[in-house]
Amino acid sequence: MSETAEQLTFELANRPALGKEDFLISPCNEEAVKLIDSWPHWNFFAACIYGSEGCGKTHLSNVFSNRVSLLTNYPYKIPSIKAEQIKNENIYDLFHENSCLIVEDLKREINEEAMFHLYNLYRNEGGNILFTSQEAPARIKFNLKDLQSRLNIIPSVEIKAPDDELLSSLLIKLFMDRQINVSPEVISYILNNMERSFAYARKIVAETDRLSLSRKRAISISLVKDAMADLADDSQGELF
Repeated sequence: MSETAEQLTFELANRPALGKEDFLISPCNEEAVKLIDSWPHWNFFAACIYGSEGCGKTHLSNVFSNRVSLLTNYPYKIPSIKAEQIKNENIYDLFHENSCLIVEDLKREINEEAMFHLYNLYRNEGGNILFTSQEAPARIKFNLKDLQSRLNIIPSVEIKAPDDELLSSLLIKLFMDRQINVSPEVISYILNNMERSFAYARKIVAETDRLSLSRKRAISISLVKDAMADLADDSQGELF
């Protein structure tokens, strides 16, 4: 077997740090953090945090859940449910069991009638909903006009594209979540050659870790180059 031959590796779950103290704050996301920190003094019963894949929406949702539990002495974390999982059959159970709810990944492909009734139930009966989405609710084109008009008025805060300082800190955190310490030189190389997105940061860390395990090699700039080449090949493959 050649030195570069890769051995089979098993995907072991890594547990990301999702507490408030683990969330990396920068100008691109500080308004979203302020929104979470302002609960329960919201001006409206619902709010939405939106942004690109991997930008930290789920992390902030977890922070929100912890905040609600702490301030209300709620015995367990408030639930999170995908928007596409909301049906007419479960909206009343959701409300009666949870005065606060996190609805993730709001998008066009949902049961619009059920979402309309869930919205009205929480607004009229007294409850809070934190939505997350990849775009502002007002920009999602729903067929049900009554739902569109209601979602249009939800206060929404964008998590914008990351700056270099945040990307650098995020890379370090993602490696640390996997119990990996990398050199400043490696972080600098990734930062100077990566696609400028949260999603790519997660992909390059995962791919570099995979190569490191399969080749039984420490993480180096050379290994990162190979990981980037693999991601580039995968991206090209998706086009054909």
